[in-house]
Amino acid sequence: MVIDCVYMIMWFIPLQLQGSIMVGSLFQVLVGFSGLIGLFMRFIGPLTIAPTISLIGLSLYDSAGMNAGNHWGISTMTTALIILFSQYLRHIPVPFPTYSKTKKLHTTKIYIFQILPVLLGITLSWLICYIFTISDVLPSQPGQYGYLARTDLKGDVIVQAPWFRFPYPGQWGLPTVSLAGVVGILAGVISSMIESVGDYHACARLSGAPPPPKHAINRGIGIEGLGCLLAGAWGTGNGTTSYSENVGALGITKVGSRMVIIAGGVLLIIMGLFGKIGAIFTTIPTPVVGGMFLVMFGVISAAGVSNLQYADMNSSRNIFIFGFSMFSGLVIPNWIFKNPDAIATGVVELDQLLQVLLTTSMFVGGFFGFFLDNTIPGTKRERGITAWNKIHLDDSSNTLESSEVYNLPFGISSCLSSYTWVRYVPFLPLNAPSSQDKPGVDSLEAKKQPGKPEPSHIIRSVAL
Repeated sequence: MVIDCVYMIMWFIPLQLQGSIMVGSLFQVLVGFSGLIGLFMRFIGPLTIAPTISLIGLSLYDSAGMNAGNHWGISTMTTALIILFSQYLRHIPVPFPTYSKTKKLHTTKIYIFQILPVLLGITLSWLICYIFTISDVLPSQPGQYGYLARTDLKGDVIVQAPWFRFPYPGQWGLPTVSLAGVVGILAGVISSMIESVGDYHACARLSGAPPPPKHAINRGIGIEGLGCLLAGAWGTGNGTTSYSENVGALGITKVGSRMVIIAGGVLLIIMGLFGKIGAIFTTIPTPVVGGMFLVMFGVISAAGVSNLQYADMNSSRNIFIFGFSMFSGLVIPNWIFKNPDAIATGVVELDQLLQVLLTTSMFVGGFFGFFLDNTIPGTKRERGITAWNKIHLDDSSNTLESSEVYNLPFGISSCLSSYTWVRYVPFLPLNAPSSQDKPGVDSLEAKKQPGKPEPSHIIRSVAL
């Protein structure tokens, strides 16, 4: 009888989590597609975005250190390979044999190190770890330093994974909902939305695309909410959101193509259907992941700081706001983690809400940056609002570059451009000039930066 009760509780909790995720995701869908998140953008400047983005990377220093510390030799090798490929060899083309009807068999130079620096670095380190594993160079006893660098630690996962499995909504049963669960998920949703806004700006900055306009931010938040809704229905046990590690990869590779994202999504679906394929990637050693984190999260942190170029950093006001926001975003979550029982208001739901929000560095730093920047007296020029609005609001909503990047794909924007009601939908792009209207303006794909080779594979179009 006791065993049956325990089994029922263990079965009920995941179903409750599913229902809470689905209800919480509806809030994110509402905030995104209603345009509420876009309305707040008028109060957000570089002193809010900078700490939010920077803390995305800095808050994960412990995770990077824990993974890399399992074997500093392997993690250092991974980091060195990624740096070598992405920084030193990125302008060196590699000839590949190709065939065409006109030229027949010939060679084409491809900037492979600029396209795949992270994948090449991880693959080589993974291969070396495999060689060290089968040759018993790495220790085989759990607890020994370097044991977690072995590639055979999760061999049973590959054996147990099914060859094919088709997931479907409600496969674990009918989801249930509880107030405490929904409040906890809502706290995570709020933190996720704040982080996502920072990720969108970081993506645009690192890929060389124009800053995201309001309609793109609204659409991005709304689509993330739909993703969470589907994740809850399928019973994944987690929501979906923009992933900071991918932002770092975009900054290194400079590849922000929609087709790359679509191809990656198709690959993930295949890995989800064919369990053996997905299980293979679980054998990547944690030191390899840690070495990758060192590069990725460092790039994200630097991208956040770069937003301060719009503000007057000779101003003691701005130095105080940025410094206090950054330091508070590290100190407060760290203290809450070490003192989890400190928050005790007597209301369980409120405790959960505060616990999640105050342990999210991006929320804490972004909140202080937002509050102080909008309450401490300062001119718009001093705050960076003048330069920020000129680049992020005025230009990004109407320019040809922005329309090419943030318009809906597959010609949907062109089909909707003739309807007047589109301007009243907060997540749809406004009518923008087309390339036919401005023949003298080159597309993003044709633009070149001085002193840098621009191979045709680098397509700077960010999909939100």
